[in-house]
This record gives sequence, structure tokens and C-alpha cells, in this order.
Amino acid sequence: MSPEPRHLGLPGLIKGLATTARTLSRPTHTAEYPDTKPALPPRSRGVIALTEENCTSCMLCARECPDWCIYIDSHKETLPATTEGGRERQRNVLDRFAIDFSLCMYCGICIEVCPFDALHWSPEFEYAETDIRDLLHEKERLGQWMQTVPPPPALDPASAEPAELAAANRPPRAAGGLRERPAPRTARAAKTAEPAPAQPEAPAQPEAPAEPEATAGPEAPEAES
Repeated sequence: MSPEPRHLGLPGLIKGLATTARTLSRPTHTAEYPDTKPALPPRSRGVIALTEENCTSCMLCARECPDWCIYIDSHKETLPATTEGGRERQRNVLDRFAIDFSLCMYCGICIEVCPFDALHWSPEFEYAETDIRDLLHEKERLGQWMQTVPPPPALDPASAEPAELAAANRPPRAAGGLRERPAPRTARAAKTAEPAPAQPEAPAQPEAPAEPEATAGPEAPEAES
């Protein structure tokens, strides 16, 4: 069998050089990081930030985490009664809240299940470490990232009023224990409070003809005694 000619790869090489020459004449679109910061979308999943004041150590985030990368330690603290004859209360005090980002897969389940809005997404992503063991961040570092959390988007004007605002705007209870009926607070509420247009009356049904009364037959002659 004769060897293949070496000039068969030449057209492919020339085609590749032509593509390179065309690319050299075009402007570049590459952002030179870190000199140029990337424009990230507002809901980027960069890192998880913590609001320590909102955490009640309920352990929901740690139990629902599929990677078991959240570590929480707390202790109970007794609060004295606020009124005379009242009862003392207990609350959980957060001692440790740590997230191991070497195990985290950024699913966001911990943020979704938190009932007190203690965890938030931050677009911050510049926390790389040379040692993987340094990716275990404690609550102090997680709290610093709260400064980079973007504000929540505004609600849709046509959406329902949040339950928190509805409870805050609810009128106080009267002496009898009944609430006064609140007046509409906005023009939209006033429009919704307008009575519905009257429905047209249905046409009257024709009355059924009355049945003729039964007539008595001829009286039978009385029997003579």
C-alpha cells in the first residue's frame, strides 16, 4: 500500500489560518478581569450572606441542606418576665453559624426554607482561597457579605397587599372586641369596593292556564219511601 500524500492536510491548515486572520481584524469582546469587573445580573448566586439578628437557630436550613454543609450551634437563654406576675421566657442564642463553600452546590434551598429571612443571595464571588479548608466561613464573614446583597425588587402594583402590611394597617380593636370596618386606602381599593352593576331581570314566565273546575253530574232522583 502506498503512503498517503502529505499535502492532503494543507487545505485544512490554510483554512484555519484564514479564520485566524479574519478574527484578528475584528474588535475583541473579552473583559480583562480583574481590571474590568463583570456586569452580573441582580439575582446572581455568588455567595450566601447571613443576618445574624434574624436567625432563631431553628435548624431548618441545616436539615434541608442536601450537602450538609451548614453548621449551627446555639444555647438557650432565660429572659426575665416583662410584667409583674408574668412568666419567664427562653430564647435561642446563636453561637456559631458556618457554611462550608467547598461542599455547597449553590442550590438555594437553605434560603428558600428560612422562615425569618436570615439568609440572602449576594452577587459577591471573589472569595477564592488557595487552601480548600479556608472555604469554611463563620458567621462574622457571612455577615460582612450582607452589605453586598441587592435590595429586593419592587412589588407589582396590581399584586395583593403583603400580609405584613395588611396586619400593620389593620385598625385597632374597639371596646367591644370588634374591629371597625376599614375604609378603602387607595383609589384601587375604592374602585374594587364599588357595587357590581345590577343584573337585568329575567322575563316573566307566562302563567299556565287554570284547569276547569269539575262539574257535578245530574243528581239522582231520591228514592220514594
